[in-house]
Amino acid sequence: MKTRKILRIRMIIIFLVLSLIPFGSSLSNPVVEEEGQQQTLQIAVFDIDVTPPVGSNMAYDPVAGTWDMGLRARGIVLAGAGLPIVLCSFDWIGIANESQDEFKKAFAEAAGTIPERVAVHTVHQHDAPACNFGAEKILKEAGIDPARYESTFTRDAMNRLADAIRASMSKAQTITHIGLGEAIVFNVASNRRIKGADGKIRATRYTACGDSALRAEPEGLIDPVVSVVSFWNNDKPVAVLSYYATHPQSYYRTGFPNPDFPGIARFYRQLAVPDALHVHFNGAGGNLGAGKYNDGSKVNRGILAESLADGMKRAWESTKKEAVTPESINWRVEKVALPPSSDLENLQKEIIARSNEVAFVSNTLPKIAWLNRCRQGAMIDIGCLSVGRARILHMPGELFVEYQLAAKAERKDLFVAMAAYGDYGPGYICTDIAYKEGGYEAGPASGVAPGSEKVLMTAIKKLLYR
Repeated sequence: MKTRKILRIRMIIIFLVLSLIPFGSSLSNPVVEEEGQQQTLQIAVFDIDVTPPVGSNMAYDPVAGTWDMGLRARGIVLAGAGLPIVLCSFDWIGIANESQDEFKKAFAEAAGTIPERVAVHTVHQHDAPACNFGAEKILKEAGIDPARYESTFTRDAMNRLADAIRASMSKAQTITHIGLGEAIVFNVASNRRIKGADGKIRATRYTACGDSALRAEPEGLIDPVVSVVSFWNNDKPVAVLSYYATHPQSYYRTGFPNPDFPGIARFYRQLAVPDALHVHFNGAGGNLGAGKYNDGSKVNRGILAESLADGMKRAWESTKKEAVTPESINWRVEKVALPPSSDLENLQKEIIARSNEVAFVSNTLPKIAWLNRCRQGAMIDIGCLSVGRARILHMPGELFVEYQLAAKAERKDLFVAMAAYGDYGPGYICTDIAYKEGGYEAGPASGVAPGSEKVLMTAIKKLLYR
C-alpha cells in the first residue's frame, strides 16, 4: 500500500510539473487609471489581528502558543484622487503568486477600486505565516498535505481584512496635509554578503550571526535611512507610514507568532503618537540583516527595536508638513515580466527524482508555482504613489538594497521611499553582478535570472519621471 501511494504521488507530481497547468490567476489586466477628482481628499485606516491559531502552520513551524504581541495587518485607503488606492502591510513572511491576485481582488472590491490600485506587502517576519495559494493547489492535487500553505486561516484573514476595509470607508477622515521626514537608524542593518579577495561571496552574515569574525566585518552597503510619510487632518495626524530596509529577524523558530523587532518598534511609535495608525513597510532589504549587531541573543530583540524606534522618532520629529489636494495624489503602475531563473528547469527534474520526499516537495513546489506563472505570461505590478514631492515605490520579492539606493539617487530632488516584499513569488531579486558573485541569495533562493535588473530599473525610472 505504501509503495502504491508513493508511486501515485510521483505520477501526479510528474504530470503537474511537466504540464504546468494554469491555476486561474488573473494575470495581466489592462491598467485603468481614473483621473476624475472628488471635492475632498480622504483617508480611511484599517487594522486587524492576523495571528494564526495554535496548531496551525507558520512558515517554519506549527503554532505552539502565543507571545505578548501578535501579528497585525494594517493599512490605508486614499480616496478622492480618482479610484481609491489601498496600501496594506502584513506581519507575515510572504504573500506570493495567486495569493497576491486574490488578496488584491478582495481588497479592491471592498474599497470600490481595481486590483491595480492595491498594494499588498509583508514585513517578512519568520515566526509568521506564508501564503501561496498556487503552491497549495499543486500539493493538494498531488495528495500531499500542503502544511505551511494550507489556506483556511489565510483566506479567513483575507476576508476579515476586506470587511475591515469596507467598514473603514464609512469612517474616512479628510486629509489637508502630508508630512515627510527622514532619519538615520544606527546599529541595525548590515550587508549580509561578505566578499573574498577574488570578489566572490565567501560568507553570508545572516540576521542572527554567531560568528564573531563575521560580525567584525564592516557594515557594508546599506540604506541607513528610515523614511516616514504622515497624513494629517489639519493638526491631527491620522496615519504614519514608515519604510526601512532590512531582514527583520532577531531570532525565530520559537513556535510563537511574533512581529519581531520592527513590530515592537512600530508599537512604541503607536504609543508615542496614539492618534495615528502606524503602518510599517520593509524596504529593499533582501541582502541586509542585523547580523553585525546581533549574535542571536534574545535580549537583542528589544535593543534592535529600540534602535529602529529611535530612528522613527527622529524622522517624525524632522517631519515637514505641506498642504495636499486631490491633484497632489497620483498612482501609476508599470507591469513587468521578470525572466525566471534557469535553475527552475533543473528543479523540476529534481522534484520528479525526489518525489517520495514529501518535505522536499512541499518546500520546493512554490518555485514551480512561480515558474508556472511566468510561463503563463503573468506580470507583476510595480506601483508608485505620488504624494506632493514624495514618490513611494511598491516592489516585489526580496529586493537587493541597490535598487532602493538607485531609485533615491535617480531623483535626488524628490523624497523617495520604497516598500519591497510585495509579490513574494520571485524570491530574492539580485543585481546582475550579484549572480556572478555567487552567495546564498543568488543561488536557488532566487527565482529570477540576470536581466531582471534592467527590467526593474526601467520601470522605476519611468515611474519616478512621470
